[in-house]
Amino acid sequence: MRSAPPLHAFAGYGIELEYMIVDRQTLAVMPVADKLLREAGGDGADVERGRFGWSNEIVLHLVELKNTRPEPTLEPLAAGFQAEIGVIDQLLAPLGARLMPGGMHPWMNPAADTHLWPHDHAPLYQAYDRIFGCRQHGQANLQSMHLNLPFAGDAEFARLHAAVRLLLPILPAIAASSPVADGAPSGYLDTRLAAYRTAVQRVPSVIGQTIPDTAGSRADYELNVLAPMYRDIAPLDPEGVLQHEWLNARGAIPRFERNALEIRVIDVQECPQADLAIATAATAAIRALYDGTWSPLALQQTVATEDLAKCLAACIRDADEAVIDDAGYLRLLGYPDRACQAGELWRHLVETTLPDSDAPGHGPLRVIFEQGPLARRLLRSLGPASGAAGLRELYRVLCDCLEAGRMFVD
Repeated sequence: MRSAPPLHAFAGYGIELEYMIVDRQTLAVMPVADKLLREAGGDGADVERGRFGWSNEIVLHLVELKNTRPEPTLEPLAAGFQAEIGVIDQLLAPLGARLMPGGMHPWMNPAADTHLWPHDHAPLYQAYDRIFGCRQHGQANLQSMHLNLPFAGDAEFARLHAAVRLLLPILPAIAASSPVADGAPSGYLDTRLAAYRTAVQRVPSVIGQTIPDTAGSRADYELNVLAPMYRDIAPLDPEGVLQHEWLNARGAIPRFERNALEIRVIDVQECPQADLAIATAATAAIRALYDGTWSPLALQQTVATEDLAKCLAACIRDADEAVIDDAGYLRLLGYPDRACQAGELWRHLVETTLPDSDAPGHGPLRVIFEQGPLARRLLRSLGPASGAAGLRELYRVLCDCLEAGRMFVD
C-alpha cells in the first residue's frame, strides 16, 4: 500500500501531554504506569482509544496522552484530552493514585524514586540510561507538551523550521510551570528546561545549544545535525539502538519519518484548556512568521543560534519578566520598540495574530497575561515561608485543577 501524502504546513496538529502518576494521599510518585495501561486494555506500552492514545515514556510514573491522527484544528482537543484524563483518574483511583500536572514533581528524588519501564523497549531505555543516566531531574522528572506541526517538502520544512526556531526562546515566558525542585523554589521559573539542557551533555551534539541551528533542507539537516550526533554516540552505542532521529534532544526536532516538526520546550500546564491555549498562541505566531508577516525567510535564517540561546536562558530563569533587548530580534517578530519584557512581546504577538478576544483560548491566555505563567502563580501562592506541608497542599490543589479541568488562579 502507498503511504498517505504528507500534510502541508498547518493542515493538521498533533499534541502530546505528559503527566506524572502520584499517590492520592501523599502525592509521592507512583511507578504504576504499566498497571494503568494494562487495566485500560493496552497492548504493551500503548492504549488506542479512537482519536486518542495513551503510552509510557521511559519511567514508570509517567503517562503520555496524544491525539492519534493529526487534527485539522486545535480547539476541540482540550475537551477530548480532559475526557481522557477523567477516564485515567477513574482507573487510578483503585490503585490509590491520581494524575499530577506541571513540568516537574516538586520534591521527587530521581536518584531514589526512578523506575525505568521494564517491558517492551526496555533494552532501548537501558542503553539510554547507561549512556546518559536517567536518574536525574532532566531525564526522570519532567513533563511537557509536545506540539507537532506538519510540513511537505523542503521548502515548507525550511520556512517552518525558521519560524519555530525564532519563537522557541520565548515559549517558556508563557509556558513555564516548574518553579520548584527538591522541595524548594529553584531560582528558575522553568526548572524542567534548566535541567533538560544539561541532561545529555555526555554527548553534546545530541542537544547542541537547545535552539537548533538554521537548516534549509532535509539533506542539510541530516548532514549537519543527525550525522554528527550518530557519529559521536556510536562509541557508546556500538549496537546502534539509539541512532535514530528521536535521539535528537533540541528544543524542536524534525521527525522526517512522519514529516512533522516537534516542539519540546513547553511545560505541561494545570489543565488541557491551558495547554491548548498556549498551543494556539504559539501556532498563530509561528504561522505569521512562516507567512513572512513581519520578516522574510532570509532574514529569519540569519539570526545567530547563540543569540537565541541567550534569550532562551533568560526566559527559563525569569519567564514573562525576562528582558529582551535585542532590537533586531524584536523587529523580526514585528515588535516596534528596542526592548521589552517577554510577557509584553507575547501580548503583542497574540493581539496581532489572534485579535478576536472571544476566540477559544483567550480566557486562559488572559489569566497568563494578567497573573503570569503557572510557575509565577504557584510561587505567589506558595509564599516565602511555606514548608513541606504547604507545598503538598499547593500541589494537591494543582491536581484538583487537572481533575476538574480548571485554571489555577491565586
